[in-house]
Amino acid sequence: MTDMSGIQAVTDPATLPETTAPGRATGRATVKPDTGARTEAAAGVITDARERIDDLDGRIIGLVQERMAVSAVIQRERIGSGGRRVNLSREMEVLEHYRGQLGRPGTALAMTLLELCRGRI
Repeated sequence: MTDMSGIQAVTDPATLPETTAPGRATGRATVKPDTGARTEAAAGVITDARERIDDLDGRIIGLVQERMAVSAVIQRERIGSGGRRVNLSREMEVLEHYRGQLGRPGTALAMTLLELCRGRI
């Protein structure tokens, strides 16, 4: 069975490869269901790394929310002074900055950030 990410899911333990360890009898490898790891050590590394990612995601979300608030201040001041809500040349600078730092996917990320930050006044 293959999920949408293209990763093959193992649903039948009989399809797992035989594994041996020095001094142990041959047995079936076991997949740690929440990590996909086949050893306790790997499962521990994955669990720790996922906790770190969850922490980073929380910080990223907080920074995006802060960016949205700062953008609202800029838009309010720009509109209040008779300007337009969006400054396209500034948005192009942001897009170029993200592309330069992260490659082509950085442009998509910047577009998402700009979309989140527009019109929230």
